[in-house]
Amino acid sequence: MPVAELFLSAFLQALFEKLMSPQLLKLAGQEGVRAKLKKWEETLKTIEAVLIDAEEKQLSDRAVKLWLDDLRDLAYDAEDILDEFAAEAGLRLLKKHEASSSTFRSLIQGFSSGASSIMAGISTRPKMEEISSRLEELCERRTDLGLEKIAGGSAHTAAVRQRPPTTCLTSEPAVYGRDTEKARVLDMVLKNDPCDAANFRVIALVGMGGIGKTTLAQEVYNDKRVEDFKPKAWVCVSDDFDVLRISKAILESITLSSCDLKDLNSVQLKLKEALLKKKFFIVLDDVWDKKYELWHALKSPFMAGAPGSRIIVTTRSRDVASKMGPVKYYGLKLLSDDDCWSVFVAHAFDSRDAGTHGNFESTRQRVVEKCKGLPLAARALGGLLGSKQRVDEWEAILDSKIWDLEDETEVPSVLKLSYHHLPSHLKRCFAYCAILPKDYEFQEEELVLLWIAEGLIQQSKDRKQADDLGSEYFHDLLSRSLFQKSSNSGSKFVMHDLVHDLAQWASGETCFRLDDQFSVDRQPNVFEKVRHSSYVRSGDCDGMGVRCDGMNKFKVLDKVENLRTFLPIFVEECFFSPAGYISPMVISDLLPKCKKLRVLSLGRYRISEVPTSIGCLKHLRYLNFSESWIKCLPEAITSLFNLEILILSDCRLLLKLPSSIGNLVNLYHLDIDGANRLCELPLGMKELKCLRTLTNFIVGKDSGCALKDLKNWKFLRGRLCISGLENVIDSQEANEALLRVKKDLEVLKLEWRARRDGDSVDEVREKNILDMLKPHGNIKRLVINSYGGTRFPSWIGDPSFSNVAVLILKNCRRSTSLPSLGQLCSLKDLTIVRMSALKGIGSEINGECCSKPFPSLQTLYFEDLQVWEKWEPNTENDEHVQAFPRLQKLFIHKCPKLSGRLPNHLPSLEKIVITECRQLVISLPSVPALCKLKIDGCKRLVCDGLSESKSLNKMTLWNISEFENWSSQKFQNVEHLEIVGCEGFVNEICLGKPLQGLHSLTCLKDLLIGNCPTFVSLPKACFLSNLRKITIEDCCALTSLTDGMIHNNVRLEVLRIKGCHSLTSISRGQLPSSLKSIDIRHCETLQCVLDDRENSCTSSSVLEKTINSSSTCLDLESLSVFRCPLLTCLWTGGWLPVTLKRLEIWCCYNFKVLTSECQLPVAIEELTISNCSNLESIAERFYDDACLRSILISSCDNLKSLPKGLNNLSHLHRISIEGCHNLVSLPEDALPSSVVDVSIEECDKLKGPLPTGKISSLQELSLKKCPGIVFFPEEGLSTNLTYLEISGANIYKPLVNWGFHKLTSLRKLCINGCSDAVSFPEVEKGVILPTSLTWIRISDFPKLERLSSKGFHYLVSLESLEVFSCPNFTSFPEAGFPSSLLSLKIIGCPLLGNKCRKDKGQEWPKIAYIPYVVIDPKFIRHQQEVA
Repeated sequence: MPVAELFLSAFLQALFEKLMSPQLLKLAGQEGVRAKLKKWEETLKTIEAVLIDAEEKQLSDRAVKLWLDDLRDLAYDAEDILDEFAAEAGLRLLKKHEASSSTFRSLIQGFSSGASSIMAGISTRPKMEEISSRLEELCERRTDLGLEKIAGGSAHTAAVRQRPPTTCLTSEPAVYGRDTEKARVLDMVLKNDPCDAANFRVIALVGMGGIGKTTLAQEVYNDKRVEDFKPKAWVCVSDDFDVLRISKAILESITLSSCDLKDLNSVQLKLKEALLKKKFFIVLDDVWDKKYELWHALKSPFMAGAPGSRIIVTTRSRDVASKMGPVKYYGLKLLSDDDCWSVFVAHAFDSRDAGTHGNFESTRQRVVEKCKGLPLAARALGGLLGSKQRVDEWEAILDSKIWDLEDETEVPSVLKLSYHHLPSHLKRCFAYCAILPKDYEFQEEELVLLWIAEGLIQQSKDRKQADDLGSEYFHDLLSRSLFQKSSNSGSKFVMHDLVHDLAQWASGETCFRLDDQFSVDRQPNVFEKVRHSSYVRSGDCDGMGVRCDGMNKFKVLDKVENLRTFLPIFVEECFFSPAGYISPMVISDLLPKCKKLRVLSLGRYRISEVPTSIGCLKHLRYLNFSESWIKCLPEAITSLFNLEILILSDCRLLLKLPSSIGNLVNLYHLDIDGANRLCELPLGMKELKCLRTLTNFIVGKDSGCALKDLKNWKFLRGRLCISGLENVIDSQEANEALLRVKKDLEVLKLEWRARRDGDSVDEVREKNILDMLKPHGNIKRLVINSYGGTRFPSWIGDPSFSNVAVLILKNCRRSTSLPSLGQLCSLKDLTIVRMSALKGIGSEINGECCSKPFPSLQTLYFEDLQVWEKWEPNTENDEHVQAFPRLQKLFIHKCPKLSGRLPNHLPSLEKIVITECRQLVISLPSVPALCKLKIDGCKRLVCDGLSESKSLNKMTLWNISEFENWSSQKFQNVEHLEIVGCEGFVNEICLGKPLQGLHSLTCLKDLLIGNCPTFVSLPKACFLSNLRKITIEDCCALTSLTDGMIHNNVRLEVLRIKGCHSLTSISRGQLPSSLKSIDIRHCETLQCVLDDRENSCTSSSVLEKTINSSSTCLDLESLSVFRCPLLTCLWTGGWLPVTLKRLEIWCCYNFKVLTSECQLPVAIEELTISNCSNLESIAERFYDDACLRSILISSCDNLKSLPKGLNNLSHLHRISIEGCHNLVSLPEDALPSSVVDVSIEECDKLKGPLPTGKISSLQELSLKKCPGIVFFPEEGLSTNLTYLEISGANIYKPLVNWGFHKLTSLRKLCINGCSDAVSFPEVEKGVILPTSLTWIRISDFPKLERLSSKGFHYLVSLESLEVFSCPNFTSFPEAGFPSSLLSLKIIGCPLLGNKCRKDKGQEWPKIAYIPYVVIDPKFIRHQQEVA
């Protein structure tokens, strides 16, 4: 493994520090033990000296490679021994002092002195002897292998760390996707900034290796717009920042002649002379070194240049550029898929047409997925494939990882440079990231806590805390472009796929991912090297959002003896995260065997109890039970002496913490945020002297920790909530908490119990408490919830809190005023919610003598201020005050008494949302930046102060009683407009008065008019040339649209009408030819959708489209009608538009005939008719070349037949017929060969055979409650069937005779209503189910008593089993279920319940291992017994 030397060097350095740590030497009090540890250190250092030589030789000598693997394995084992040594000694001392002393302090004092006396009995001695023996053996092998100490590094190693030098000339045939970046960088180069202090500016192009920094720099360097810069120079710096070499290179690039000078002084004098008073442009490409003194020495000659000079630096590290003084950064982003493909094509096909390559689209998709926007990868892959001619060669390369093509591409070596340049303390941290899945988005704290638990954070000389160091490590890797900010979440990060491959390469065999098939298929001896394991939580196993991980998933871990990490990864696929369940046997049987675990995460699993055996995992540093269902933790957990991180966030059933939690003397991170049932913290918490993170300090009422106990933790950091403040009796305790000295806190939440308006409150005491809980000035986010005082202390709003960016005052129902918040210079987000006594907000909120209050505020949110009447931020004497200069978003909700005006000048405001403020007269201020405006429920809207808004894009006006000084010309750029419940206003603007009508809204694309009872029709003036979509809702008087639509709306595509009960039809002549979609819902009197009696444009032949006029013919593609009970026809002309692709009719009970001409448009693809009880006919026949892909017909009681020609629909994929009780027959040979999904249900009178056997494409088949169907086809069923649902003996018995086992692809089977079966499957009748099944549901088996052992024995892939409504069901298979089973649901089987009582019922042992079990909820639910 080429990375062995690098990885081991970092590992051994950490091991040396641990060997010689004062704590360990104190524990190793006996001279023999200390001597042995010293011997270990000396031997390991001897071995370390030959690592460079070993790294070279192992490439060609397998024996050397094996030696390196054994060395790394031994280093891990040695570290395990040292940790076990310390843990066992610590535990013995803990027990000893627990017995002899009641105080924790005596434990600490006696720890060192007592260690030596108990060393004799510690079980680590034999293991230490084994390590010593292995060390000696490795030394002997080192000599035999001829490994020697090499100073500096060999030529090969140096070559690995270099990349070819670059020049200013690009080798790319074309540059794709960088036009915007090039324009922005050129702007930075050409634009003069008066703030520039120096005569030159540095511009840093930053990004990961291979992203195109050099190419972009070349594009800028060679652009004509920089020709005014003279002189220009290009230098490739690389990793050797030699000031003399770089200075000479710049000079030679400028003079175009060689320089023979040997000393730096002479060279820089010459360079200064060449640059004197000239506006130069220099590119320093590929800079790695971040030593400030080197840059300081290099830049001296640059000071002689003329103002406006520029230096472009390309680097992978933002920190490198930061050493060059004031720098403007430009971070390069990955290419889009299209641009990435263009780069690939340019190198793979040269001048050939890419479209001629077989399976073009598939190739494109695989290339962009493999390259993930990295230009280097696209170029390398294109160059590699361009030399391959055969399809199988392309397939082989596209199926492999780019990382595995090291001999054929430059990508791995380019990216390895990033790893080689990492300092040793970052190498292990980065390699550990291989445990994360590709594309996983992680948070900083999440990863840092794992690093700490794994011991990857080295103690610094300045004694920084581990979490602070971890944060530095993280941001260093981010600066080096090995991490990237997620595009989906501002607080998350991600690794590029190829960087992830780099981490896997660096970690070697130490990281193992259970969901990686390559990892699972490793050779057994490889598992001996594995230390870290992770996996992505399994997918939905039962179709109901239940995710289960069973024992089978973890079988391979039996081979891993030295596992340190058990880490499930939860990948969010949607807003709602499904429940997760894990087999109880994993927790009770497997994990206790993993004695060396340091990280154990069971978070987000619905586990209800933690076994006491967890106390045996004495190496544990990290324990995560977040979002679980545990009610308490066993006391055994307090014996985990090494535990540092305990995460119990969102454990909403957790009632208490262990009383002996004070034994966890190394605990420094305790997260109980969201564990809302906790009422107090145990008194032992006071002994946790190392605690750095405590997310919620709960003040107990009569017991537990008191508020003053917070003084024990001076170094709390991050976020802290203090809840239960209503339990504080003596306000002086708040002063003793010493919150003001906790300088590392960034987020503080102060919370009292929610009280009703009538509850008694000691206002003086609560004010004193809040006053004394003044935090340190470093706080960034402050939340005060349910405070009971009438006024806030003066410190809230004090200018000294200059870091506060977020302030939330919530449920402070007695507070009558707000503090002076305007002087909080960094405040960006202010929220005021449910302050029931607040009547007015005046200028006092600005603060005294503050001319620019709220200078940084961006979001202002008011909600549920029931008595708030006035908002007057400025008085008459405060005209000079300019408040809210940067306010971008303003929200006011549920303030029914608010009146007055908004602040009159909000230059940065982009969004206004005001709802349920019935008394408010909204006078829109000057808001030039406004983009979105929503007003719902106010008295009046006045547009006096509003000038023309060029940026306003979306406007929503709901339930506004009056409008004043409206002028549509002020809103000419609005594209989306909603007017609801503003009846008078709608009638006024639709009259088209000058400056008021909608015709002035020339950019309008989307118009919604709703809840206007007197609105009759749309006049011509309402329609605009750019309008694409019109929605009309709840306008009961609407009888027609307008003839103007056809002339003025040349781009209208969508028409939606809902709840317009006077509308009987739409005149065909009122619709423009551009219309693509019509959607009509809940129009009670609608009889016909399109009335074509006055204007017809369809000919007698449905296959011929005669267009009399482009303005009168519809190209409609989608028509949907829902709940129009009087509808009798769709089109009076009889024909439907020949362009129609999608037709839906729902709940139109009078609708009888789809088309009077008995024909459907040939273009139609989707046909859905549901709950049309009087429907008699769809069409006479389908066309042979029709495009129909989906037919769904349900609850059409009067339908007796389907159109002929169904078998000729060559594109049909899905057909579903349900609840058509009078349907008698299907056409002969009804199903086409293309059909994939067939469902026929509740068709009582349907008779005849169903010829499905000839359909090889059929994958899903459902036949239910159709007693007249004569089943079974002679050919049987398609063996490609994956889903089968049947009911009734007429279908089940023929299938039994034919043989279920022949359905070799079947994954899901559902059988309903089998009246005779006593067991399932009926093996005695020859019923053998296919082994491919993963999901089975059986229901309504009245005689069923048992499940067959033999029948289930072969179902090795079964994951979910459901048994419903089987009243005589009493037993599971005698031999139990397959070990693959993850979910079991038994509902409506009353005789089985008692037999499955948890730990008591006779059937319980058969199901105890299943992650998710539901058996009639009154007995068992999710592995919890319900009383």
